[in-house]
Amino acid sequence: MNALPDSILVFERGWLSSNNILLLGRHETALVDSGYKIHAEQTLELVRHALHGRRLDRLINTHLHSDHCGGNAILQAHFGCQTAIPVAEADKVRHWDVEALSFKATAQQCDRFGFDTTIAPGDVLTLADMEWQALAAPGHDPHSLLLYCAQERILISADALWENGFGIIFPELDGASGFAEQRATLDLIATLDVRMVIPGHGAPFDDAAGALARARSRLDYLAADPQRNAQNAIKVLLKFLLLERQRIALSDLPTLLLAMPVFDAANRRFLKQTPQALAEWAVGQLLKAGAARVDGEYLLNEKD
Repeated sequence: MNALPDSILVFERGWLSSNNILLLGRHETALVDSGYKIHAEQTLELVRHALHGRRLDRLINTHLHSDHCGGNAILQAHFGCQTAIPVAEADKVRHWDVEALSFKATAQQCDRFGFDTTIAPGDVLTLADMEWQALAAPGHDPHSLLLYCAQERILISADALWENGFGIIFPELDGASGFAEQRATLDLIATLDVRMVIPGHGAPFDDAAGALARARSRLDYLAADPQRNAQNAIKVLLKFLLLERQRIALSDLPTLLLAMPVFDAANRRFLKQTPQALAEWAVGQLLKAGAARVDGEYLLNEKD
C-alpha cells in the first residue's frame, strides 16, 4: 500500500467514532472530523499527543452526523480552534435546531458547538501545505463533502465510500431521494485520480476501483428494494446503540427504537411492523452476524 505523507496522520477509531485525520502544515494544523461524544476525551488526548505541543488551529467537518462532530465542543474549548462546517448546515448549527440536525432523529448525543466559517462544494482549502478541493457528496447525507488532494492523489471520502460499501442512505428513509445522489457521488469519485482513500470508518486503502465496484453492487442491491435500506438502517442504528451502551435490556429495545424518529419514519414507510417484532428481527440479525450476544435478559455487544 502507498504510504500517506508524514504530514497526514489517521486515527482509525472504529464504528462508534469516525476516523480523525490530522493534517500538519508548517504553520497551521487541522483536524478533519472529531468522533462521537462519549469518545471526546479520548479524541482530545489523541490529538494533543500527536501535536507534540503545537496547537490545533482548524477543525473541519465533512458532515454533521454525531459520530463525525461529537468531539467538536471539547476540541473548541481546549484549543479555541477555528471550525468549518458544510455551508448548508450553517443555520441549523447557528440556532442549534435539533429537529433539523440528525442527532435527535437517531437518538444520538452531541454537545452544542459553534462554527467560524463554512465550506461549499468547489472551495479549495490548504491543509498540511497541500491544496484540497471540497466536492459535494450527497447520498448518505445530503450535505456531505469529500476532500480531494490532486497533488498527492488522496481522497478523504467520509461515509460516501468505504472499502466495503458506504453509510446508510438516510434521505430514502424519509421518502426523499438518496440512491440517485449516492450513485452520482460514486460516479464523481470514479473521475478522480486516486491512489489512497481515507474513509470515515475503516483503514485507509489504495484500491479505489475495487471499492467503487463493491459500492455500486451494494447500491444496486439496496435500490432494487428500498425495504432493504430501511432494514439495514434499523440494524445499524441498533448496533450503534449497543456500541455506545455495551449492554441493553431486551425489554427496553422497542422503546429505544421508538425514540428514534428515523426509525418511526422507516417503519411506517417500508417495514410496517410492530416495534417488538422489528426489535426481535434486528436482534436476530446482530446475533447472526456475531455482532451481539444474548446473556439472560440482556443484549451484549460482541465486537466493534
